[in-house]
Amino acid sequence: MDLWFSEYHTPNVKLAIRVDRQLYAGQSEFQRIDVFESPEFGRFLTLDGYMMLTEKDEFIYHEMIVHVPLAVHPHVRRVLVIGAGDGGVIRELTRYPDIEHIDMVEIDPLVVTVAREYLPKTACSLEDPRVSIHYEDGLKFIRRCEAAYDLIIVDSTDPFGPGEGLFTREFYGNCYKALREDGIMVNQHESPFYQEDAIA
Repeated sequence: MDLWFSEYHTPNVKLAIRVDRQLYAGQSEFQRIDVFESPEFGRFLTLDGYMMLTEKDEFIYHEMIVHVPLAVHPHVRRVLVIGAGDGGVIRELTRYPDIEHIDMVEIDPLVVTVAREYLPKTACSLEDPRVSIHYEDGLKFIRRCEAAYDLIIVDSTDPFGPGEGLFTREFYGNCYKALREDGIMVNQHESPFYQEDAIA
């Protein structure tokens, strides 16, 4: 019997990947978490049925969201990462010896636990001594910050479920307040590939 994971992009388009086996299935307080193994993409993580990353190509996303801002900001010392429970952003940040401290704010501890066990190549730097993991809502965490960070990276899910508050005016205003004068913010903001996404 063939097993396939399918993700619908529009009523007319879906992505389907053949699955060898399901390695993990669980429900946290916030979302359903699954890890599958596939012959083409290796292991992959889904949250509430949406693809988050695959072992084969996660580096493309994580390298772009980290290395581009670090290429243009000459003195990043303190970084805030919101989301990123899979650890890929942290892995890329820890390649920079000049970074002194990284706060990672992840709402769902189970995502981190699952990534550590099933995606160790992605989650390999979560134990770096410069990393402090805070299990709380990024929207609430950022309210307490002022002129604290050189770089903020928002690696959230799309604007529904636990990530919904990270797409509000309040959140962006608080991020601006949390950045130092020459700070940079980068965020995952979906893809305008399909017409209905570009309009929304």
